Amino acid sequence: MPELVLKGKKLRLDEDGFLQDWEQWDEDVARALATDTRFGSSIQLTEEHWKVVRYLRDYFLKYGVAPPIRMLVKQMKKDIGPHVDLQYIYKLFPQGPAKDACRIAGLPKPTGCV
Repeated sequence: MPELVLKGKKLRLDEDGFLQDWEQWDEDVARALATDTRFGSSIQLTEEHWKVVRYLRDYFLKYGVAPPIRMLVKQMKKDIGPHVDLQYIYKLFPQGPAKDACRIAGLPKPTGCV
């Protein structure tokens, strides 16, 4: 099983790079997951990325699941701007919101993902 070692702490990941314990997540973990090329693309997180990641975290903490894609796009239109659509989210997270964004946000792998 893959691991991420950060600040001397070993974090267990599944075969797709998702944290096994979402409560171990913090922003340093997000940065490390975003740049870990073992699981796809390397992403340098911008403020727009962080808005998506924080929304995913907040929604997950409130409801226990990742939000539907339509809700994510609708919220990002408010937070980032009216130009946001699903293609824009894929530009931020090339493997998609379920795989890249949820993984970086430390959420469990969404059902039907990957």
